[in-house]
Amino acid sequence: MAVRQRLQRAVGRAVLLPALLLVLCCRAAAERIRYTIPEELGRGSLVGPLARDLGLSPAELPARKLRVASAPNRHLKYFTVSGESGNLYVSERLDREEMCGESASCSVSFEALVQNPLNVFHVEVAIQDVNDNAPRFLRDNFQLEINEFTSPGARFAVGVAEDVDVGSNSLQGYELEANGHFGVEVKERQDGSKFAELVLRRALDRESEQSLRLVLTAVDGGDPPRSGTAQLCINVTDANDNAPVFAQDRYRAILREDALPGSTVLNVSASDADAGTNARITYGFGETPAKVLQKFVVEAESGTIRLQESLDFEDTRGYTLLVEARDGGGLVAHCEVEVEVLDVNDNAPEITVLSVSSPVPEDVPAGTVVALLNVNDADSGENGQVWCELSGEAPLSMVSSSGGSYKVVTASALDREQASEHRVTVVARDRGSPSLSSRASLVLEVSDVNDNAPVFEEAAYSAYVAENNAAGAPVVRVSARDADAGANGRVSYWLAGGSAGAAPYVSVEARSGAVYAQRSFDYEQCREFAVAVRAQDGGAPARSSTATVRVFVLDRNDNAPRVLWPAAAAGDAGVLPAAFEVVPRSAEAGYLVAKVVAVDADAGRNAWLSYELVQASEPALFRVGLHSGEVRTARAVSERDAAKQRVVAVVKDHGQPALSATATLHVVLAESLQEALPELSERAAGADSPAELQFYLVLALALLSALFLLSVALAVLARLRRAGPPAVLRCLGAQRFSVAGAAFPADFCEGTLPYSYNLCVAPARAVAEGAWLPPPPLPSVPAEELLCAEPCGKPSPSSSAGAGEPPSDADAPQVCKPSRSRWSGRCGDVVQRGGGSGGSILERRDGNESDIQPDREATHRARCCGAGGAASAMFAAGRRWGRRDRTLLCCVLVATWEAAWGQLRYSVPEEMPKGSFVGDVAKGLALDLLALHDRGVRLLDKGRTQYFALHGKTGHLVTAERIDREQLCRLVEKCVLRCEMIVEGEMQVYRIEVEIRDINDNAPSFREKETELRMSEMTAPGSRFPLPEAHDPDVGQNSLQRYELSGDEHFSLSVQAGPGGDQRPELVLAKALDREEAAFHELVLRASDGGEPSRTGTARIRVAVLDANDNAPAFSQAEYTVRVAEDVPVGSTLLTVTATDADEGMNGDVKYSVKKVTDMASEIFHLDTETGAITPVRKLDFEEGESYELEVQARDGGGLFDTAKVAITVTDVNDNAPEMTVSSALNAISEDAPPGTVVALLHVQDRDSGANGQVTCLLEGSVPFRLEKTFEDYYRVVTAEVLDREEVSEYNVTVRASDGGSPSLWSSAVLSLRVLDVNDNAPVFAEARYSARVSENNAAGALVLTVRAADADWGQNARVRYRLWEGRVRGAPLSSYVSVHAETGALYALRSFDYEEVREVGLWVRAEDGGAPPLSSNVSVRLVIVDENDNAPQVLYPPPASGAVWAGVELAPRSAEPGALVAKVVAVDADAGQNAWLSYELAKATEPGLFRVGLHSGEVRTARVPLSRDAARQSLVVVVKDHGRPALSATATLTVVLAESVGELLSELGSAAAAAAAPGEPPGSLTRWLVLAVAAVSCLFLAFLLLLLALRLRRWRRSQLLAAGSGALRGVPASHFVGIDGVRAFLHSYSHEVSLTADSRKSQLRFSGGSCCDTLPARPPPDEPAPLLAEDADGARRADPAAPPVSSSHHACSATPPSPTSLPFLSRVLCPVCRMRFSYKEGKSLLSKALCGGASCSVEVNVVPLVSVRVGV
Repeated sequence: MAVRQRLQRAVGRAVLLPALLLVLCCRAAAERIRYTIPEELGRGSLVGPLARDLGLSPAELPARKLRVASAPNRHLKYFTVSGESGNLYVSERLDREEMCGESASCSVSFEALVQNPLNVFHVEVAIQDVNDNAPRFLRDNFQLEINEFTSPGARFAVGVAEDVDVGSNSLQGYELEANGHFGVEVKERQDGSKFAELVLRRALDRESEQSLRLVLTAVDGGDPPRSGTAQLCINVTDANDNAPVFAQDRYRAILREDALPGSTVLNVSASDADAGTNARITYGFGETPAKVLQKFVVEAESGTIRLQESLDFEDTRGYTLLVEARDGGGLVAHCEVEVEVLDVNDNAPEITVLSVSSPVPEDVPAGTVVALLNVNDADSGENGQVWCELSGEAPLSMVSSSGGSYKVVTASALDREQASEHRVTVVARDRGSPSLSSRASLVLEVSDVNDNAPVFEEAAYSAYVAENNAAGAPVVRVSARDADAGANGRVSYWLAGGSAGAAPYVSVEARSGAVYAQRSFDYEQCREFAVAVRAQDGGAPARSSTATVRVFVLDRNDNAPRVLWPAAAAGDAGVLPAAFEVVPRSAEAGYLVAKVVAVDADAGRNAWLSYELVQASEPALFRVGLHSGEVRTARAVSERDAAKQRVVAVVKDHGQPALSATATLHVVLAESLQEALPELSERAAGADSPAELQFYLVLALALLSALFLLSVALAVLARLRRAGPPAVLRCLGAQRFSVAGAAFPADFCEGTLPYSYNLCVAPARAVAEGAWLPPPPLPSVPAEELLCAEPCGKPSPSSSAGAGEPPSDADAPQVCKPSRSRWSGRCGDVVQRGGGSGGSILERRDGNESDIQPDREATHRARCCGAGGAASAMFAAGRRWGRRDRTLLCCVLVATWEAAWGQLRYSVPEEMPKGSFVGDVAKGLALDLLALHDRGVRLLDKGRTQYFALHGKTGHLVTAERIDREQLCRLVEKCVLRCEMIVEGEMQVYRIEVEIRDINDNAPSFREKETELRMSEMTAPGSRFPLPEAHDPDVGQNSLQRYELSGDEHFSLSVQAGPGGDQRPELVLAKALDREEAAFHELVLRASDGGEPSRTGTARIRVAVLDANDNAPAFSQAEYTVRVAEDVPVGSTLLTVTATDADEGMNGDVKYSVKKVTDMASEIFHLDTETGAITPVRKLDFEEGESYELEVQARDGGGLFDTAKVAITVTDVNDNAPEMTVSSALNAISEDAPPGTVVALLHVQDRDSGANGQVTCLLEGSVPFRLEKTFEDYYRVVTAEVLDREEVSEYNVTVRASDGGSPSLWSSAVLSLRVLDVNDNAPVFAEARYSARVSENNAAGALVLTVRAADADWGQNARVRYRLWEGRVRGAPLSSYVSVHAETGALYALRSFDYEEVREVGLWVRAEDGGAPPLSSNVSVRLVIVDENDNAPQVLYPPPASGAVWAGVELAPRSAEPGALVAKVVAVDADAGQNAWLSYELAKATEPGLFRVGLHSGEVRTARVPLSRDAARQSLVVVVKDHGRPALSATATLTVVLAESVGELLSELGSAAAAAAAPGEPPGSLTRWLVLAVAAVSCLFLAFLLLLLALRLRRWRRSQLLAAGSGALRGVPASHFVGIDGVRAFLHSYSHEVSLTADSRKSQLRFSGGSCCDTLPARPPPDEPAPLLAEDADGARRADPAAPPVSSSHHACSATPPSPTSLPFLSRVLCPVCRMRFSYKEGKSLLSKALCGGASCSVEVNVVPLVSVRVGV
């Protein structure tokens, strides 16, 4: 019961308390207290008397404890209640905008509690707005882009200003800075907010104003009003109405041809007055040849032109690039870039062997061209300058010629016998850097010439031949050898003279050298004889040598004894014999009657004679001595013996068989002489006187010899005084025979010319002369008249006289009338044509065998009598041809010069077929067609395409390939092809240039057949757009001339001239475009050239019209709303706004932007300008903001826009981790701090609540610290143990705080604590000891090495300083050698070390830290000095020259063998190691091959045996080098004297001293100059004398020509001739040899040297001079000794013909047998034979009636 009562009371109280509270609450609600105060009141400002308004007195306040009761309310911080007065005061500054935001009304509500009793009162404080905030734009600057084509009236949204004030203090309107283009209008949205629109009042022009900066002002309605400003930056976007402009119209660049691909050539720069994409310039090449595009590339963005292929200066020396700059709107500008290529030395010289004269004769003179080379270097300048040399031992040298040609000429005489072949290398080097070279081998064979005469094996030969040998029997064989080869070494033999009369005895076989007996020898006539056998080789000219062959004739018994006395009877039978003796009748027996004297021509036993009496009138009366031949009486004479006794004795020799002779002796037996007188007187009457005859014979011989010598002297004198005109005048004359030729009797036309002669004419010479031996003075006519004239008095076609015209004087000699014939310029042939019985006619035929056409007028003028008129006419012709000769000679010289040095130039059109005629090369160079092949005329082939060929038969230059001018000379206006023609026979090169003329074979063409242009429909009329250019490879009139445009009225064509004169077409907009009317325009551009017929090319132009911006974008919704959680990922799309634009292209490209947003929202959200997607850029935080509003704008490319509103609401999640704040912390703590030391104080809180706000803290990792909580949310970190800085110098202590959420969030803080050091560690060196190698001659102050010491401490305790322990080196302080840097430990050398003085240095370095007290340690350092090659080798021997002429003289005997030691060069080097290794080389020597030097020993030894030609003094320069780097060297000069003794050595030294005393005067120079001076003066004097003599002879010759026809042979008596039937003839037949020469003006006339017998004479030697026979009256010259022998005609006769000194006339010639004159045997018209007139003589003489003329050319 009690329990129930207690329960009922409890329930009653429980119900009563809520009821009471409800009553109180209702009362409080009804008693709301309101205050109104303005914002921005200061702290402590009175709000209202809260206690009084609540009805509380001041006395009640302490008991009632009036206070603000709403503790969780956030507005409590703004107000507070005074406990004493009970008034409500402001505790914080009140900011309505902060407290209530954009709400129109703002109030603060809170509860006031009163205790005793408890009571609650609701208090509301209204906050009134004041104008404390000015309008503010979201951004200070607004960027607007408006196209310059935007029409006036267009509107543009600008920034919206915000004013947090409300009511009249809020934003009221906008004002715009005054300007001439824009105005502002204020608009109001549905929510009442006001915004400004920018209105375009006047059209924009970007070129005049690219941008406008205006100030937009927002004004509120407060008093005083407040305002805010924003900067409007209006960018006027450009319409593409300006083309790009290059900075230069023409750029120039220079590149080396070895520039690497990728190298920058230059940068072209173009600017465009437009902006944006219209000003975005891209670069490219215009109409540029493909060859250039392969070489260069241009970067589209930067305009950098780069090289993409290697250049070749030799291919192209320059390039012209057409670069175009195109902007984004399609407008194009052009410029030219000229790239000049600089040559580098990248081409080695090319050697072309044009011609080689191999083999070359060994006798060619020095300077003879043996090879013709062409050296070409494709480079230019110094790189193309080539110099050549010959490498190899050969007597050849090089001579530079024109056009890069070189001639290899002989430097000295060649000798085939020493070297039959020469191999040399032609080295061609250019002058580039580095120099390039090339080589070509040249092989020259030396052909043999006859420079060695045959050499006999024996100088003299002996042969023994028995007499009476058979003709042709071999005698001996001679042999000779010739060192030459071929025909020059083929030896032939003949006799060259010998003993008088020895030539007819023997002959020699030409090939074998066998000597044969020509006849039977007679010992009695010739017991021995010597002949000279000449051995002659087959060369030209031939060389010979002679050997003497002595032939001994052995006797045979072929001669009977000849009785000398008594002489044989020579008279008639009636005459007393010449041998008689008188014997007295009283003679006793033994009386000597006479002695028979006989001799035998034989020798030896064959000449032993014995006598026998074979017949006697009285045989017993006489006896003959057997061996004595004495005739004695055998008994006494008796009376009966007849008075006349005839004794016949036989004389016998002892030969086998024995020969005998008889002697008849007449003996008269009488006592006295009177008895024998009759016999004696009869014999005296018939005897002759031999002595007197001998006397007259000697006298006659002397007189004849004297006369002969005198004649020879006079002939030589006459020749010198009667020199004829120059040979060239007679050579150029119409007649090819001598004016002063052989003379014949003037009346030879009426008789028979009895001479047969051989006439040899040399066509390359000037004149032919014949010298005849004349009789006593007779009238003569020149040989020309004889050979070229008609027969006298007889009509002929070549004579102008009438038929049968008689001569004016029958007794006078008739002279032929000469006839001038037309000659073809070549020596012709003289032939014989019969002319009847009266004579013969000689005609001349030229080389073409055409008949001679006489010049009648000249013949008429030449009709004259006598030889004088002919001579006058000939003299006039000589003068006329002299002038003609000089003119012709000048022409020939000029033509020759032009042919040698000129060039042939031709011009042909292109595209000619193969084989077309180009030019006549043979005619241009005056070459004979027949000699083209023989002279080796050809075109040079240099490895390139041969476009021309030389026709071998016609000499024409023809095309070998089709020639395309555009392919060959694409970039060259004048196309010239060059080739070289070589004439190997002349070793001459001619250059031929052929100009290729252009024809219209190419039509203009465009690179792109179709081109598209894009133009805005707002493009102003008159705008220009470049069009593609056409390219025509033709030049001149055939190239591109004009352009034409067809297709549309909106466009026209304008052609501008470029910088290089080229035509550049431009498209001009003539009428405004409308894209809605026509989106495309099709045009045709036509290019035409000026050819005939004209060629054209077309290109299609497509113009695309671009749209203008006339439609604004439109959003799909006016307002977008979205709700997102605050943990949405960053970057995720929250919302996508979409706006569309009806325009296209850039004008339809919509860009999104945020126009109105709070600062916080602008930092959180990002709007994609392309897609309109809104994404968070950082995480959302519900605690920072619950919702956001954005105003989004969509703008197209033309500047039109639309706006939409976006609302974003954020929902809360557990996204806040605990926040940890370090209230206090130590940065550093000493390592000796005790445990428990506080190092940090922390404060930890979490903005979340509940479990998410409960925080737990801990330390991460194993650290010597612990965490202690002090009170509430504060923690401290203290040390748990002793610290050691050397182990851990710094701690990063991580404190982690985790909340209780799920998932749990945590945060951490890192405390960085540095442990402070104390000096408890000494420095420690990195190495226990140091060593370093130092090169000597180091620079003072050079770094040697660096020692390093580390200290485990830190700071000043670890700061190590270094110093040296003091010591001494070689007595000097160590500090004078090295020093150590105190801070770095770098060891420096204070002086330059010398390895030769100090090789090693040892020292100690001390390291000390900066602690207190300091700690230190030491280390040893060893410095090793390394040797450098700083000492050159020093030569000890030979010592250097010190004033002496020869220092270090050594003696070497000339008999020294190879390898003999001459001297030794001794040298030392102060360095060590490899630097002291020495090597020796021979650098220079007088005879390089004579000595050699040992490489390592320095011994000078002979390399070969010294020769006699080696100089006596030899200077050797030996270079001594060490092996250092770089190597140093020294030279030693050693003089070696080649002598056999010390005396010779001293003499050489003496001459050297003399030469040194007068170094400017070399020995022998004065003598040499004196000899040269004497020779020069002698030559000048001799030349002067010769000139005077020549002038004198010329004057004399002219005077003699006028008197040449004096007719010295007129009036010859008829007795000089023998005539039968009216035909006159010379008696005797003679054979003559006539040689006519041209260059020497000499003639040769020779009589046949044979006799009338059948025996052929031996062949005369070829070098035997012809005898000088005679000279004619006009000064005919002596026969030329060098003239070749001419064959002669031999006629048989029974008598020896008269000598050449007598005249061949029968009337004056006696028969040598009977001393009678010749008479005639036959009396016919043509006399053939003549007989001697003697009755018992039968001598017969042949008479030749015709003239036989043989002309040998």
